[in-house]
Amino acid sequence: MSVALFTLGGTIAMTGSSGGVVSRLTGAELTTAVPGLADLGVPLDVRDTQAVPSANLTFRQVLDVVGAASRAVTHGAVGVIVTQGTDTLEETAFLADLVWPHEAPLVFTGAMRNPTLAGPDGPANLLAAVRVATSSAARDLGTLVVFNDEVHAARWVRKTHSTSTAAFASPNAGPIGHVIEGQVRILARPVRRGPLPIPADPARLDAARVALYCATLDDDGLLLDGLAETHRGVVYAGYGVGHAPSTLAPVLGALAERIPVVLTSRTGSGSVLRHTYGAVGSETDLLRRGLINGGLLDPYKARALLRLLVTAGARRDDIVEEFANHG
Repeated sequence: MSVALFTLGGTIAMTGSSGGVVSRLTGAELTTAVPGLADLGVPLDVRDTQAVPSANLTFRQVLDVVGAASRAVTHGAVGVIVTQGTDTLEETAFLADLVWPHEAPLVFTGAMRNPTLAGPDGPANLLAAVRVATSSAARDLGTLVVFNDEVHAARWVRKTHSTSTAAFASPNAGPIGHVIEGQVRILARPVRRGPLPIPADPARLDAARVALYCATLDDDGLLLDGLAETHRGVVYAGYGVGHAPSTLAPVLGALAERIPVVLTSRTGSGSVLRHTYGAVGSETDLLRRGLINGGLLDPYKARALLRLLVTAGARRDDIVEEFANHG
């Protein structure tokens, strides 16, 4: 019963230098520093991959790691762990979840406090991740994020604080499980969606640019000009339940006639509505103009889903259906 561990750098793998903390620790060094890990008796197949800050990760790199993780499961691993920086972890975990085809858990974790600080959380998070990756209770849950002894579904998890060790939360659903006295307790089992295919052509993925545009006070929409010539889709993070200034509504509608425009909320939790408000720029008006309802997906996750779909050449009806399934 082995677990594959892919290390991608980040705070969990940092150590000190005169110019600040830098990524230096290998996967072997990480695991050696975890008290109690050897006592679990779980062989770890450690693979050092992209030792970069998570802000530098690309879709292609993440999907390459997921492909390698999938092959590890095919060759006998009971679960897979990915350690990375926390800056983009909510996005990379969801991207992985969209394409993960196995019952075996794919667990993402990291750290908020680097090993040079008192009370670094990386060792505890990695130990909990190993427990989850080997737990029969965690099977068929897709991609999971394990932090602070909480188990979160990739679909719901958000990074909600810049420094706290309790930074990861799932505002819409809460954690689906906990690690308690070394035991993995799963309290809720979200419905899994069928996996999307991993793009086979890197050039198509690179060409599938999807913009994220956030509503702000007194926005004139000038940045949307020409976007259809440079991008294949847009995620619009609207006010509240999915609103836009009345002056921006026709601009978004015209854009939706040319490329997919997904309507989400900038609030961080809650759903875009469909037919509660009726004024120009309301969710009802924007959907009537051709925007696609993003449901409960936050803007960052909606962008990941839309980019995979446009890479695959999905038609508008297919995009609407996938967002209805995932949102």
